[in-house]
Amino acid sequence: MSLAHGKAAQEPKPQGADQVRGDQWHLNFLNLAKAHQETQGEGIIVAVPDTGVDLHPDLRANVLAGIDIIPGGSGDGRQDRDSHGTGMAGLIAAHGQRSGAGAIGIAPKAKILPIYDSPPGGDGNPDALAQGIEFAISQNVDIISISSGGASSPRLTQALQTALASDIFVAAAGGNRPEDDQVGFPASMNQVVAVGGVDRNGALAAVSVIGPEIDVVAPAVDIYSTSIDGKYRKGTGTSDATAIVAGAAALIRSKYPYLPAREVAHRLTATAVDKGPPGRDDEYGYGVIDIVAALTADVPPLGFESATASAPAGGDPSTTGAAAPSDDDSSAATVRGLVTLGVIVAAGTTWAVLARRRRRGDDPPPRISH
Repeated sequence: MSLAHGKAAQEPKPQGADQVRGDQWHLNFLNLAKAHQETQGEGIIVAVPDTGVDLHPDLRANVLAGIDIIPGGSGDGRQDRDSHGTGMAGLIAAHGQRSGAGAIGIAPKAKILPIYDSPPGGDGNPDALAQGIEFAISQNVDIISISSGGASSPRLTQALQTALASDIFVAAAGGNRPEDDQVGFPASMNQVVAVGGVDRNGALAAVSVIGPEIDVVAPAVDIYSTSIDGKYRKGTGTSDATAIVAGAAALIRSKYPYLPAREVAHRLTATAVDKGPPGRDDEYGYGVIDIVAALTADVPPLGFESATASAPAGGDPSTTGAAAPSDDDSSAATVRGLVTLGVIVAAGTTWAVLARRRRRGDDPPPRISH
């Protein structure tokens, strides 16, 4: 089980605390300020099985006591010798500091359940990840964010199946090139939301793997977040994109607390900004996540054969949501609109909603590697 973090670097606090918010370009790209007018993730718990989570000043108020699966940690997951887990947690739920300094997460009022299951700089054991998922289930989490991929095992498969059956939203990193050449496990598992990445311009990130299992994509290049010892990190990889998607799911679950996990995933895919060929494709999945649209659009539930799609009052369904950074002339979306399961939706058109989110007949067998 290898971490899917790609390149990462730490920046000292004196250089980063006051400017890191401005360096978090993905916040503007995803129009997060508008999304936070709807919800900030209150009442949601996100499990992060990773290298543990350090109690960074920008994050510590949102970190619960978790668990150490690998010996040598603090015992409750609230320690990190690698920085990867702290970075992922910060992308999901960093609350920043007063006066606007520090990093901010996608869901800054959500809570993080840290699970130390990956040794620093090494490959993890799929059964350790399974044990972490089992613990997360026992703690009644709402979301599990898995920024790793590799080998499967019967115990891991069973743990994931139990999580999904328990109405937990599970997102997993698709994988990073050149180390990976296809979507890894558990991202390749049905009903797990497989995440790829885009760059600052909304184009497919060079690091992001492609494949028929990819569901959505999110920012994955030069992503700033929290690190160990009060520092900050800059990461590139689908793990960063996965944490961002998990944060988006936290916002949806907070606003719609009775919405099943499959419908949360459906909201993300149905409102994604279509990229590449019309409809779902192997590079972008259903498109770039559009958090504002996922929170506000009128999305018919799964199972409806047809319904009319409409944007929220005062909105235009062809322009809601994700936009490129304001200082970039390139648009993040070459095609805008509501997209669901391979069908482009615009005002007054018909939704074609299928019960199955993936073309499973095209899927390769689960990858066994690392």
